[in-house]
Amino acid sequence: MNKLVTYQFNLNTFLGILGYVLVVVFITWVLSRIIRYIIVQIIKRRKTDPYGGTSIMFLRNSVKFCLGLFGIAYIIITVPAFRSKATLIFSGAGILAAIIGFAAQAALSNLIAGAFIVLFRPFRVGDYIKLDDTRVGIVEDITLRHTVINNFENKRLIIPNSVISTDSVLNHTIEDSHVLSFNNFKLGLKADIDLARKIIQEEAIKLPTVIDFRTPEQVMIDEEQVDVRVIDVHTDHIHMRAYVWLNEPFQEFKTKCALKEAVHKRFLAEGVALPIPIYNIVQVN
Repeated sequence: MNKLVTYQFNLNTFLGILGYVLVVVFITWVLSRIIRYIIVQIIKRRKTDPYGGTSIMFLRNSVKFCLGLFGIAYIIITVPAFRSKATLIFSGAGILAAIIGFAAQAALSNLIAGAFIVLFRPFRVGDYIKLDDTRVGIVEDITLRHTVINNFENKRLIIPNSVISTDSVLNHTIEDSHVLSFNNFKLGLKADIDLARKIIQEEAIKLPTVIDFRTPEQVMIDEEQVDVRVIDVHTDHIHMRAYVWLNEPFQEFKTKCALKEAVHKRFLAEGVALPIPIYNIVQVN
């Protein structure tokens, strides 16, 4: 590179500097592409984990960032005009250096948090995770700075790695893709509980994502595939809950909706009493 600088470019002119910068950027880009391709091929050959794509994507982002940073530093060091300006700034502006150092803390914490996520794998690319009621979806990418979650509205949630690494994460797909879905129903106080339980169980096992998760012993004693319990009795309704095993966590919301609709139609058709709201009328004189 030094020979290239000496014989091909005049770094004292604008065009010479521009041409040199373009060549360095191009070489850095080519090296980045080559190294990222080699990393991907090595990991694909050695990785048996179906979620190895997490490591691949993170390493590719890391290589791109590091080589880009190296290219910028190399240009500053080798171009006299840039080097003199950089020396002046960093030698005479201690406050600026302190500000840059403070700002870099957040970037460094995100980088370290991202590395920990890839290393310890609380979640991986392709996992269905939930942080709270509004932050839920499928992990689409893990970069050096942030994690990208695609929610079920096809919107991307961009969450800094330092934030998501300290939050409690509910991972629906790690290790075991089977999930136990809680489905709540409200009945009138005079409803036939046994009939309601029978309807819920019959409608639940009709759904394609519902599985029989009973042990052989439970099957032998003829235990119901879907457990339905009375959770509580309130002043205006009876609260029942169906515990339904699913083989596809991504379809849990659709399954809940389908079950509620089917059960409600059966309740109306077979005369199961529904809750009637109780209002307190206060007369003000």
